[in-house]
Amino acid sequence: MQQTRVKQGLPYYLDFTTSYPTVQELAAAPEDEVLRHWQGLGYYSRARNMHHTAQQLVSEYEGKFPTTYTELLKLRGVGQYTAAAIASFAFDEKVAVLDGNVFRVLSRVFGLTQDIAAPASRKVFQQLADTLIPADAPAEFNQAIMEFGAIQCTPVKPDCLFCPLQPQCYAFQHGMVAELPVKSKAKAARTRYFHYLVLRHADTVYMRKRTGKDIWQGLYDFALTETDSTELPAQDVVRQVEALGGTVATDRAEEPSAAYRHVLSHQKLEARFYPVHLQAALPASALQELGLIAFSAAEVEGLPKPILITNYISKS
Repeated sequence: MQQTRVKQGLPYYLDFTTSYPTVQELAAAPEDEVLRHWQGLGYYSRARNMHHTAQQLVSEYEGKFPTTYTELLKLRGVGQYTAAAIASFAFDEKVAVLDGNVFRVLSRVFGLTQDIAAPASRKVFQQLADTLIPADAPAEFNQAIMEFGAIQCTPVKPDCLFCPLQPQCYAFQHGMVAELPVKSKAKAARTRYFHYLVLRHADTVYMRKRTGKDIWQGLYDFALTETDSTELPAQDVVRQVEALGGTVATDRAEEPSAAYRHVLSHQKLEARFYPVHLQAALPASALQELGLIAFSAAEVEGLPKPILITNYISKS
């Protein structure tokens, strides 16, 4: 819910709680199955972190969730914001939450000019927020200040005229509402050009599981070539197939797809798909080299895939 609208995320939440009603059942599930349930939400590292944390809870905490901020930080995928939110909301611990709304409110009310995008600034804001939070109502305070930033002290056109904090708000009193908070601009998203060889033989299609530290780790896609241009010449497609030890069935040639575009948090993808029908199955050496596996249509349906791949398959 930090990155997705409730309307979009709710069906996934309900599916997850139905499929894995206990932490033990989530911990025991195969990663591919967990990712398949997550498919379409993006941020797949969160699904992997949640799966790992479920296993951690079962093996190290007897299946019981930690109840303190310090212990929560030991769980994979749980950072300072999430740990503070859980500790205060669920266990009434006196620890302040810092999100974009809280940064904005504190910056304006107290006139803080530190760059909120800089990691070093977090300590300044955290120390201030920790002095403000009441011991007898930490959850109410945290939810209130976040809500205040969301509906009153908004990024653009905040409702300063009817703001109860107006008399002591540094930004309002000094005409700095538009200047605060200070936030350096993020780097422009880079564009990547993906060219997928959709290799088919008989009733099977070749796919591979993504590994390494790039996007979509653990999800399945096709044989991939990444270039600096929007298209891959036909002769290059044939050359790559032959390099794998395959032969293109020229009597079943298909045109490449139109461009599929997908936006991630720090990069933009433009992908084209090149259907290739093979005269014979690919040799084992090629499969091992690229990690390709031949799947039936039914098997492909059950694989966890990036939404980009799912969109192509649904239209092909």
